Amino acid sequence: MNPDEDPRPACCTKTSQRQNTGEKKTALLAGLLIAVLVAGCATSTRTAAPQAKLLVALPDYCNTPDGMTLLKDNSIIVSVPNFNDETKPPVLMRISPANRAEKFYEFPTPYPGLAKGIDRIAPMGIAAAPSGDLYLADMLFMKDKNQASRLWRLVVRAGKVDKMVLVARGFNVANGIAIHGGYVYITESALEVESQPLTSAVLRFRLDEENVQLQTPLKNDPHIITTFKSLNNDWRFGADGIEFDRHGNLFVGLFGDGVIHKITFGADGNVKSNDVFAQAPGRMINCDGMRRDAADNLYVADSAANAIRIIRPNGTVETLWENEDAVDKLSGQLDQPCEALVRGNEIIVSNMDWPFPKFKNSKYQLPATLSVIKIKN
Repeated sequence: MNPDEDPRPACCTKTSQRQNTGEKKTALLAGLLIAVLVAGCATSTRTAAPQAKLLVALPDYCNTPDGMTLLKDNSIIVSVPNFNDETKPPVLMRISPANRAEKFYEFPTPYPGLAKGIDRIAPMGIAAAPSGDLYLADMLFMKDKNQASRLWRLVVRAGKVDKMVLVARGFNVANGIAIHGGYVYITESALEVESQPLTSAVLRFRLDEENVQLQTPLKNDPHIITTFKSLNNDWRFGADGIEFDRHGNLFVGLFGDGVIHKITFGADGNVKSNDVFAQAPGRMINCDGMRRDAADNLYVADSAANAIRIIRPNGTVETLWENEDAVDKLSGQLDQPCEALVRGNEIIVSNMDWPFPKFKNSKYQLPATLSVIKIKN
């Protein structure tokens, strides 16, 4: 007998083949069913990519939101200078933990004591102190280039602004604010207005300082702790966004250059180093307002690009979200974002919508909005 031949009768061989074929089909169907179940489980547990969505549409008396700060009760205060339509007074808005918008404070207009021809406060960067008081950058550069900008403390009692206290006057472009270790730090976006390259700076004040008159020229003032040089002349703004990490290092973004610097301090509190920390030429265009999360990731508003960038603790730059010119603002698309605030697992974005040349944002339109991007815990 040929050892390769099957000794069974032909009828038995065919029956066996049919059985084998049925078993193979059963195994195949079982495998497909398992694959479908596994794929279904994977789909149900897969984390969707971050999406920019609408957090809140502000009332029509708000047309240009800017800086934000998070309060202890998880509500947000938004500064609204209303540059797009100055028939509306500058205000502070409160966004409740349930994301309802309400007026927190309306600045008197005309504001007493301003120079001739200037009748209004221009609230920009804002930060809450441990006391609950609010520190506010008042940027009047568009109306008066003679060191007219100021730093204010808004005394808050029983959840309301009781009074405004002048901390310092004599800035050119008072902009971003951070509070750390008993001091308030403020970015001066144009320390020497006509300098080439543009010089900008960070100034520091004790939280109890009041009525400081900064020196003229401003570059000689002792409150300056460090300076920067900006090479991009498309937008004549230097130091802007500002934030501390949990180790006490200071990060400052240069608006026009899209570059972030890291500033370290010695034991005496003086600046030890000031170096470029992060940049992504051709991708990160602007560095506007920024905040960090508990892991020291920085979330930076890239205004020109309608984007939020993530700066990892090692200095690498990633994109959290980016979109083209916003057509439907109620969709939550970013519309010239100027600040990114961390609230739990959410990135809250203030959409300034105040068109600049060479920005994706091409026109101003109501309603003014805040967007939200949810991230992983």
